[in-house]
Amino acid sequence: MAKNEKLVIISTVGNEHPEKATLPFVLATAAQALDVKVVLILQSNAVILAKQGEAEKILAKGFMPVKDLIQSYSEMGGKLLLCSPCLKERNISNDELIDNTQIIAAGTIVTEILSATSVLTY
Repeated sequence: MAKNEKLVIISTVGNEHPEKATLPFVLATAAQALDVKVVLILQSNAVILAKQGEAEKILAKGFMPVKDLIQSYSEMGGKLLLCSPCLKERNISNDELIDNTQIIAAGTIVTEILSATSVLTY
């Protein structure tokens, strides 16, 4: 894979559907293993996965636990970008977030999308 490839993955699914919540992290780590730059954006209910103690609760049959996938994603240089209004709507404060997160707004999302080779949305 060419190192100038950039994949933006936008996830909107949280604990309400474990399989759909897991898939963005599976694809993110697979892309990273292929030397693709990955930007993973959590919006809507997906921001819950960045709250301390929540990723541990997401287990989809046949997949690695979300907590382990997030750890792998981070170890390979990935950062979770979190929708600021989505966090506020769910009363999740900065001190409740896991490490390696960044709170962003719509402008950052647009910038990431416009600079991407491909965009996936879950």
